[in-house]
Amino acid sequence: MKIGKYLIAAVALLVSMACSGNKNDAKEEKAENTQQQGKTLVVFFSHAGENYAVGNIEVGNTKIVADYISELTGADQFEIVAEKNYDMPYMELIEVAKKEQQDGELPAYKGSIDVSKYETIFIGGPIWWGTYPQVMFTFFRDNDMNGKKIIPFSTHEGSGLGSIVSDVKKAYPNATVTGEFSIYGHEVRSGKAKVEKWLKKVVLD
Repeated sequence: MKIGKYLIAAVALLVSMACSGNKNDAKEEKAENTQQQGKTLVVFFSHAGENYAVGNIEVGNTKIVADYISELTGADQFEIVAEKNYDMPYMELIEVAKKEQQDGELPAYKGSIDVSKYETIFIGGPIWWGTYPQVMFTFFRDNDMNGKKIIPFSTHEGSGLGSIVSDVKKAYPNATVTGEFSIYGHEVRSGKAKVEKWLKKVVLD
């Protein structure tokens, strides 16, 4: 009789542990799914080489800000890398950028990313002639971010946000465009605290 009681108790314990394990697995799966649904992405274009006010740099100003965002939020990254070579003296570069904008050129870029799995998307770049570089508009053409929360940001040396907010709204009329941010290019290497303060307002709180 005692053996029978012990056997029943052991079976009951195993069933209890199995149910508990299933509940824990379900909780973990739910948490994972929730995290997947709320994933964040930083899409950016950044120009290394010769830049105004900071000289010849190995890492572009916008790339540094994008890295701060990823470090502080855990966001994935997609860097828009143009097929065209922009490694040229600054004064030559701004003339190339001006002509691209005047001609409505949409330069090709390398790689691709599935933006559908992201809920919040930061979009950043330098200000070239009042807005983002033209290659970023190629990315906008190729990727539907309507329905997303889009947070534009820029690096600049006096242009601020330029027209990037209205340009992003024009590209994605059904997105929520909010929380825009700009920072001087010459400030970014010592400006992590400024970026963090901004992020606390838009995503970290």
